[in-house]
Amino acid sequence: MKNWHFSDYLLVFVLASMIISLGLTVKAILATSGAAREQELFLLLEIILGIVILLLPQGVAWLGHFELPAILYTLFIVFIYGAVYLGTIYHFYSLVPLWDKLLHVGSAMLLGCLGYALFGLFTPKKQLRQLSPFMLSLFAFTFGLALGVFWEFYEFTFDGLLGLNMQRFMVGNTLLHGRAALMDTMGDLFADALGALIIVIIGYCGIKRNPRWLDKFLFRKK
Repeated sequence: MKNWHFSDYLLVFVLASMIISLGLTVKAILATSGAAREQELFLLLEIILGIVILLLPQGVAWLGHFELPAILYTLFIVFIYGAVYLGTIYHFYSLVPLWDKLLHVGSAMLLGCLGYALFGLFTPKKQLRQLSPFMLSLFAFTFGLALGVFWEFYEFTFDGLLGLNMQRFMVGNTLLHGRAALMDTMGDLFADALGALIIVIIGYCGIKRNPRWLDKFLFRKK
């Protein structure tokens, strides 16, 4: 317990919350039937997948014998909590205005951190210390924003293949037109850009002040 980081306590809290919701969902499945039961079964699947995704980075780190950057894993846990636990289980996507956009900001911050981490992973340490903070931050920003673009590609593709409405181009059964049909996608991309920009401003200022500040983003071998 002495060596625990904030991310470890946060993980326990989120995991306990999801396990409690898992038990409540199983209870609801046993007490319902028909369409309501099918909805609860689908929710059960989402919770199980959420728990698996939540623990996946720790499993990969254990197999690879490295430590996850605390700031990166903290943002990851917060994102999963917001997207799966609050967003899906407690319907924050429909109850809280702009919840989806807030999650896009958070995911872009997470991906910006991952950009720093990957740059450090594939760059020799001596050379890394000599790189411009602007260069590192530019890579992190473009990395985070590019993955946000690929997410929109994913939504566009599966909206077409499966008849979904992830890009909100319909209201009910009514197709939107012109700028109205673009609002969700462009709003997501603006949110991605904002999240990536926030994390690279923090990163740039920290690295500019002390190059060793970059170590906060880096994977460490055990």
